[in-house]
Amino acid sequence: MVSALGMTAVLGGCGSTGSSDVTLRLVAADYGDSAANSSQKYWDKLVETYESQHPGVKVEVSVYSWNDVDRKVKEMVGAGHAPDLAQIGAYADYAAAGKLYPASDLLSIRTQADLLPQLSDAGEWKHVQYGVPFAASTRVLFYNKTLFAQAGITPPTTWSELAADARALKDKGVKYPYALPLGPEEAQAETMQWLLSGGNGYTDDIGTYTIDSAQNVRTFTWLKDELVDKGLTGPVAPGRLNRADAFDAFAAGQVGMVNGHPTLIQQAAKKGVKFGTVRMPGRTGRAKASMGVADWMMGFKQNGHAEQIGDFLDFVYEQKNVLAFSREYGLLPVTGSASDTMTASDSAPDKELRPFLEQLPTSELYPVGKTSWAAVSAAVKKSIGQAVAPGGSPGGVLTRLQSAAAAADSSEAN
Repeated sequence: MVSALGMTAVLGGCGSTGSSDVTLRLVAADYGDSAANSSQKYWDKLVETYESQHPGVKVEVSVYSWNDVDRKVKEMVGAGHAPDLAQIGAYADYAAAGKLYPASDLLSIRTQADLLPQLSDAGEWKHVQYGVPFAASTRVLFYNKTLFAQAGITPPTTWSELAADARALKDKGVKYPYALPLGPEEAQAETMQWLLSGGNGYTDDIGTYTIDSAQNVRTFTWLKDELVDKGLTGPVAPGRLNRADAFDAFAAGQVGMVNGHPTLIQQAAKKGVKFGTVRMPGRTGRAKASMGVADWMMGFKQNGHAEQIGDFLDFVYEQKNVLAFSREYGLLPVTGSASDTMTASDSAPDKELRPFLEQLPTSELYPVGKTSWAAVSAAVKKSIGQAVAPGGSPGGVLTRLQSAAAAADSSEAN
């Protein structure tokens, strides 16, 4: 998903503020894994169609890899040359700084109403929507059907069944019975999935951090005692196992179970791995919720092109365009109309995405509306692996993370 294309962003002023001769500049993330399926191709085709219908408006799109795109936008804004539009991973800092248009100033009522409500809600800062969801995904538990058949087991529905399956897989010589990627690449995702599985999460219903809640401590204590300490998570310590490496190992047939998002479908299929997916088990049954992830579109106020930005976004979010993007990159549509169409379809890739799509309405997202989340996420990536390390203290690690989160939250409030 992170193909660095080295595109050069265009900095500087824009055209007139009238309804004609306006140039909109969009900085976007690359969802492709090669030049052949770069997001630049998607945007170029979309823009060509839009410009043919709107001769007074030009749209210049610069695509960067996920390794670079957030930093590029930050640099542009810091230099006083904000783009008109950015499609990146976070919006809250820019909303808090007063840099963004509210979504209601940009989108038509029809477009705004078509956005999935839980995603729109996650795009709010202080109860006003600034982040417009652009792409989404959820997580499910992937399992290797071949390895499960060899071990004579069925997919788990509870934690105890997951542990028993992992033990049976280990007894058959499986390298990673359950891959637990708590390494610095994306530990915040695996952590959140397990916190939800245990009945809690990073925050409570009103957005207060609850990282060291009794439920969360019990969750990580179970992980340490029942999976990690019993050697059921593989030869690499969870704190050093990154998500990309866990996915590679699954695609190589070395993993019995792993939490995954839609991109793992194609990765595993290319290597001929026969796999199935089920909902993440909870302590005694189905997990509280699946983890959802969304990326964001936002409009910057600096150049004053609200009318043109809004008109372009109404085009971007038309059903056919949302479906084309989702199908190209194996992601979930963020609008109700496109979701309904995909749900009703029995053709690939829609059918393969259905298990993820079914979970989206009840999924829980990172607390992205909090400007403190970036610091909290970084702290989780850095230290959560220690919670399940030999001699580690789940309660102690979660308490330290809670203290850091509370401090960041206090700084945000001030």
